[in-house]
Amino acid sequence: MSEPVRETVYRPAPGTPGTTTTVVQKREGGLGRTLGIILLVAVALFAIAWATGFINFDTSGSLRAPDVKVEGGELPAVQMETADVNVGTKETTIEVPTVDVDKPADDGSAKR
Repeated sequence: MSEPVRETVYRPAPGTPGTTTTVVQKREGGLGRTLGIILLVAVALFAIAWATGFINFDTSGSLRAPDVKVEGGELPAVQMETADVNVGTKETTIEVPTVDVDKPADDGSAKR
C-alpha cells in the first residue's frame, strides 16, 4: 500500500518583503502503478507470442457472419412549422466615400 502524499510548506516570517511560499511534494508510485506495469508487460508478452506463432487459435466450424433479415417499415409522422421568410429588394441612395492616394516623389527622402 502506498503512503499518502507528503506536503511540506516553508513559509517566511510574516511581514518579510520579497519572499515567496515554496511547496515541496513527494509522490510515490503505489499499488496502482505496479499493477499497471504488470498488465502492460502481460499484454506485450501475449502480443509477441501471438505474432511469432507461439499461440495459435483454432476454430471449430466456419467463421461467417450470421444471416440477418431486415424488413421495411414506415417513417414516423413528423409535423414541422417554419417561419415565413420574405426576401426582396428596395432602392436606396447612399454616399460612398472616395479615397485619393498620392504617390510620394521618387527623390529618396523616404529611405532613412
